[in-house]
Amino acid sequence: MHIAFSPPDITEEEIAEVADTLRNGWITTGPKTKLFEKQIAQYCHTSRAVCLNSATACSEMTLRVLGIGPGDEVITSAYTYTASASVIHHVGAKIVLVDVQPDSYEMDYEKLEAAITEKTKAIIPVDLGGVICDYERIFEIVERKKALFHGETKLQKKIGRVAVVADSAHAFGAVKNGRHSGEFADFTSFSFHAVKNLTTAEGGAVVWRDIEGVDNEEIYKQYMLLSLHGQSKDALAKTQLGAWEYDIAAPYFKCNMTDIMASLGIVQLRRYPALLKRRKEIIERYNEGLKGLDVKVLKHFGKNYASSGHLYLVRLNGKNREECNQIIKKMAEAGVATNVHYKPLPLLTAYKKLGFDMRQYPNAYAMFENEITLPLHTKLTNEEVKYVIEVFKKCLSEE
Repeated sequence: MHIAFSPPDITEEEIAEVADTLRNGWITTGPKTKLFEKQIAQYCHTSRAVCLNSATACSEMTLRVLGIGPGDEVITSAYTYTASASVIHHVGAKIVLVDVQPDSYEMDYEKLEAAITEKTKAIIPVDLGGVICDYERIFEIVERKKALFHGETKLQKKIGRVAVVADSAHAFGAVKNGRHSGEFADFTSFSFHAVKNLTTAEGGAVVWRDIEGVDNEEIYKQYMLLSLHGQSKDALAKTQLGAWEYDIAAPYFKCNMTDIMASLGIVQLRRYPALLKRRKEIIERYNEGLKGLDVKVLKHFGKNYASSGHLYLVRLNGKNREECNQIIKKMAEAGVATNVHYKPLPLLTAYKKLGFDMRQYPNAYAMFENEITLPLHTKLTNEEVKYVIEVFKKCLSEE
C-alpha cells in the first residue's frame, strides 16, 4: 500500500468547471475570480475578500495596505513556516520572533506582550494545523499597549493600535465560539495551495473586518493596485468598448489570481462542508487508534471550537528528533508518507543570517524535537487510515 501525504482532492466537477473556463475565453483574472471572492466573503461573514496567487502574497500585500515598512517591527511566532515571517522582511520591516508556550503550538502571549514596542505595527499570529489562536487574549494585549502605538498612515490611525494580521493559511473553515476564521483578526489570510483543505492549485485569499471610518471599497482597490502592477484598470475593465486607457499609480507587484484557479475554488467551496466532515471523521479514527500510546496529538475539536482539521500533528513523548526521523524513514519504507511541521525559523539558514538564535526559543525547539505529522486528507479511505495507524504503532514499538 502506498499512502501519499496530502494529494489534492479533485473530482470531475472541478475538471468540468476548469474546462468551462478554458472554453469561454477568459482565463486570467475575470468573472470567476470576482465570483469566488464574493463566495469567500460570504463564507467568512466578511464584507469583502480579495483572491491572490498565494497566502504569502495576501499577507505581504496586507502589510503594504497597512503602510508597514522600514523602521517598523512586526511580531510573529518562531514556530511556523517561513511565509509568516518572510513577508515582514519583504516590506523592509524588522522581524520579531516570539517563542511558543510550553507544550503548545501557539505563541507565548506574555512574551508577545513584552515584545511590543513603539515600533510595533502588526502581529502575525499563526493558526497552526487549523486551530484558531486565542484572539481574545491577543486583542486584550494590543489594547493594553495602545499608548505605545503611533499610527503613521490613514489606515493605521483608524485602527488606532497594533494591527492583528492572522496567518490562517491552515484554518479556512475553522470556527470558535460561533465565529468563523476570518471574523477574528483585523486581516486574515488563507492558503489554497495544492496541499490545503480547499485548493486552487496555487492561490490564497484575504478578508478583513469592517474598520470604522474606512471604506471597504478603498481597501479592495488598494489590493487590486498592489497585485496588478499599480494599474488603474484590470484586464476585465479594459475590455469595455473604448476603455483601453489606464494609468500606473505606482510600480507595484503582480500576484493576481486567475479564473482557472478560481474555477477550482468555486467547486471546492461547494464541496467544502463534506470535505470538512470527512477530515473530522479521519481525525476521530486517528484519535481512537492512537489511544494508549505515549504520544500527544493536537486537539482539533473542543466544547467551543472546531478546527479545519488541516494537519494531524503527533508528538512522541520521550523521543528526540533523530529517533523520530528513524520512524519517518521506517514508515516511508512501509509505504506511508509523513512530514514534520515545522522546523522552527531560527534553525533555518535564512533566519540564522538575520541573527536569530535557536537557544532563545527553547519551547519551539521542544515542540519540533519529537513531532511527526501523519497523512490527513480526504482521499484517504478508512482502510488506509487503519493501515497508517498499524504502521505507526509498529514503527513506534521498534524504537
